[in-house]
Amino acid sequence: MGRPAGWMTELTGRSPMKSPGKPSLRRDVERCFWRKVSEGSSSEDAALAVGASSAAGSRWFRERGGMPTFMLAPLSGRYLCFEEREEIALLRARSAGVREIARRLGRCPSTICRELRRNAATRGGKLEYRASMAQWKAELMARRPKTAKLAANEGLRDYVQERLAGHVRRPDGTVAGPEAGPWKGRNKPRRRTVGGRGRGVRSRSRTG
Repeated sequence: MGRPAGWMTELTGRSPMKSPGKPSLRRDVERCFWRKVSEGSSSEDAALAVGASSAAGSRWFRERGGMPTFMLAPLSGRYLCFEEREEIALLRARSAGVREIARRLGRCPSTICRELRRNAATRGGKLEYRASMAQWKAELMARRPKTAKLAANEGLRDYVQERLAGHVRRPDGTVAGPEAGPWKGRNKPRRRTVGGRGRGVRSRSRTG
């Protein structure tokens, strides 16, 4: 007997993600690679200096057209880094609670709770948190640009178009689409001021 449909979304709170196998090199390693390139090193030498293979360095250089883009900008600290995810994995292995982990990392408990749920490994139908897998999932979800939902979901796109056109009706027969207000003969309504008076009324009251 297989698992019910939607079990992955209910378990993790996000849509299912296809695993590519072994997680790729971390983003911070690539960031160090571009710093070495900006200092004058070749792509092969920069890759070896940060612990990656020369093939990985050539691939990074080729995929970004030789430009580091945002890789040289310092991290803002808004999002969890790999070191923090390693600390979360260690504390979780010691059966530490969410609030204790959040207190040690200086993060909000909701951030830790969301991290343990969304970016954990789901092999075997259970949540198992590993830092490398969590980092890979976070970087995969952060990729831009993303495919719009209406572009990827044909059924949803047709429903939205039919509803905007007024073809979708409620059980009582009324149209479920947006209702446009009556046209008042101008593009923008008259701006109201303090006390609910119009601009002209206010200017006349000032001049007497």
